[in-house]
Amino acid sequence: MHHLFLAVAILCEVVATSALKASDGFTRPWPTLLVVAGYAAAFFLLSLALRVIPVGIAYALWSGAGIVLIALIGWLVFGQALDAPAIIGLALIVAGVLVLQLFSKSIAH
Repeated sequence: MHHLFLAVAILCEVVATSALKASDGFTRPWPTLLVVAGYAAAFFLLSLALRVIPVGIAYALWSGAGIVLIALIGWLVFGQALDAPAIIGLALIVAGVLVLQLFSKSIAH
């Protein structure tokens, strides 16, 4: 269940960060409201995940997955370019998250 909390927290953070871009410096009310709600939900769910998952591991998964998802949203939604070094770097982040999830004994399953 704690991994589900972490996964949903990551999704909430990604939605909030995407809305942060769309809020245009907090000048647009609906995206701004989504930023506040998304981050509030993300941190609440992260706090629930941290009851079982070690903070360093949870944060590595949170930040790694968030970086990759935000980069993809930036590319798909906002038309931001990803060059070869960016794609290689993102692939390495994905590899790191997979190693943690599949092989680390530090994660409570």
